Amino acid sequence: MRITSKPVNTKFYALLSTACAAMIATAMNPASAQNSAPAIEEIQVISSSRRPENLSTVNAAIATLNEEELRLISHTHIQESANRLPGVNLHRNNGQESLTAIRSPVLSGGGACGAFLLAEQGIPLRSAGFCNVNELFDSHSENAERIEVVRGPASAFYGSNAVHGMINVVLPRAGSANDLTVEYGPRGTWRGNARVSTGEEGGFRQTLLLNGIAEEGFRADSWYDQQKATWLYETTTDNGTTFDGGITIANLNQETGGYVVGTDAYKDEVLRRSNPNPEAYRNNRSMRAWTRISYTLDSGWDVLLTPYFRKADLDFIQHFLPGTPTEENKHDSAGLQFASYKDLDNQRQLAAGLDLEFTNGSLVQSQAQPTSGSAFLVATIPQGKHYDYSVDATQIAPFVQYQQAWDNGLDLTLGLRYERISYDYTNNMIDGRTREDGTPCGFGGCRYNRPGNRQDTFGNWAPKLGLRYQLNDDHNVQFRISRGFRAPQSTELYRLQNNQNVADLDSVEIDSIELGFEGAQGALSYEAVVYYMDKDNEIITDADRINLNNMHTRHKGMELSGAYEISDTLRLSGAYNHARHTYENDQFSGAVNLNGNDVSSAPRNFGTLQLQWRPSTSLMTELQWVAMGEYYTSPDNLNQYDGHNILNLRTRWDASEDLTVSLNILNLTDRKYAERADWATFGGDRYFPGEPLRAFLALNWRFN
Repeated sequence: MRITSKPVNTKFYALLSTACAAMIATAMNPASAQNSAPAIEEIQVISSSRRPENLSTVNAAIATLNEEELRLISHTHIQESANRLPGVNLHRNNGQESLTAIRSPVLSGGGACGAFLLAEQGIPLRSAGFCNVNELFDSHSENAERIEVVRGPASAFYGSNAVHGMINVVLPRAGSANDLTVEYGPRGTWRGNARVSTGEEGGFRQTLLLNGIAEEGFRADSWYDQQKATWLYETTTDNGTTFDGGITIANLNQETGGYVVGTDAYKDEVLRRSNPNPEAYRNNRSMRAWTRISYTLDSGWDVLLTPYFRKADLDFIQHFLPGTPTEENKHDSAGLQFASYKDLDNQRQLAAGLDLEFTNGSLVQSQAQPTSGSAFLVATIPQGKHYDYSVDATQIAPFVQYQQAWDNGLDLTLGLRYERISYDYTNNMIDGRTREDGTPCGFGGCRYNRPGNRQDTFGNWAPKLGLRYQLNDDHNVQFRISRGFRAPQSTELYRLQNNQNVADLDSVEIDSIELGFEGAQGALSYEAVVYYMDKDNEIITDADRINLNNMHTRHKGMELSGAYEISDTLRLSGAYNHARHTYENDQFSGAVNLNGNDVSSAPRNFGTLQLQWRPSTSLMTELQWVAMGEYYTSPDNLNQYDGHNILNLRTRWDASEDLTVSLNILNLTDRKYAERADWATFGGDRYFPGEPLRAFLALNWRFN
């Protein structure tokens, strides 16, 4: 839809930012605080150095959701939880699909997922060159003990894909608890969640996590069923060596609802419940197995060794492409994470390590039926197989980190990582722009182009510098400079189109600088961060469907977050984000030069506020306000989505020591909104409609 001159909804964002700023200002005034909030020193994270450490000692922009918050939210999609955190803006699409944004626009496209490192237990869900935009559904987030988000380039312990940030799902320790949850929701939705642990026998503990859901979507032909299982174990030998690890298996069968098309189509009661692509589906299977081995050498070095293995297999119909071809991509990986730590004298610490990974991946794209549409589309997109290739990849990455603290409250963190990724690509079809049998297409050649066998190698350095100064016992200031990078994904290199016979791509690089304040005082905790990031070699697909490195983008913003215990029964928490993401080089879309424009799908303002009421120790109710600001849906900034405000209400009641009843009401006012808005050259405005008012009733039973 064309933009008309209209004012931005400033009242809400002024209120949201004022509330967050007020919590921060109050935190700087200890006299007004209560004394019931948990101290920041008690929060443990592993996403910085791969081993548990107090959040208060980590010089990184890390936000967390603990187990109590996750149980209250009880998400059926990780977006419902992660978007409470500063800097995070996941778009849900349909079913279990998602697009990620962390200090970034909502990125889409074949390799866009490479901008984010998505992990479970610190192990990436997919290999570095084989990401998938929806891969968060591989994580067992429904049974997580904690979700950690690193905003901005991650530490030296993590490399490719940690460009804009990292989401790490942390599972509970083996032997932690026993409970069973049964939940009923709209349209016959059932969900079961279980955690079963055995008692410690001979120093061996284990836990089985189970989650299953069957949901019939509110749109036509848009249901899914999903199952996840994780087995965890932990044991310590007589010599002090600790082994802990597990296996996670996930399965998803989804009938997908496509975009509804037309200006404000998500507001139309008939259109928003329709599905223009009833043939669309998505089937995903994944498995990961890992073991962490922790021990201390006589020399004083603490060693952490984590071998792992993963399998991923995804097939789906690309309903968004002419001819609706099917794709099956899969990869198997074996890897090793090695890290060692030593406390030196005079408050110094040294860490060094090496990451290794070996991957075999493949992709097949084929089209069962002839293409319909214009003569050009019919002639250039043939029936049959389009791509069939395999890629062997090797990743090797040494890293080192040094930390120094002084008695005056100043500490320093220096990190350096070098990463080398090599691809060995084999085309299993005829090279070039022909049909499967080698015959030519009309209009100069087929749309899909298969390069010949080749090898590609990418090497990147990532330095990190962090300074932190403890202003007093409760507040500190942090300064960070870092570089993030990602190698081109295999699909960007070898899934070529039109006249592009070789994708001459370089690694995407981002330079980040940020200043942060954080602290806690009595009933208050807060964080305020401003950042500036400059990204070069951004890989885009241009109007001729050619993968290019010709985009330079800039990302700057502010994040405010905090929590305040208003009284013994009331608690206010929230996160407010203001950001500007812009194109910084000359690139034309039609007659419009994009230089200086907002990147599409990049709201300047978004955030959440939560008001919790706990009238007794057994009852808690939370009212949540979710705000999404307006954003442009096309790079030329001529089309936009106006944004939305959603209310959610969640209640938990401990009926007894063993039984909890919960009721979650989402989209309380039944607002018509879009989970994602987009614009296409052919078709115009298109949307994934947001779900209407719905309620979930659950019973949780804790047993021994």
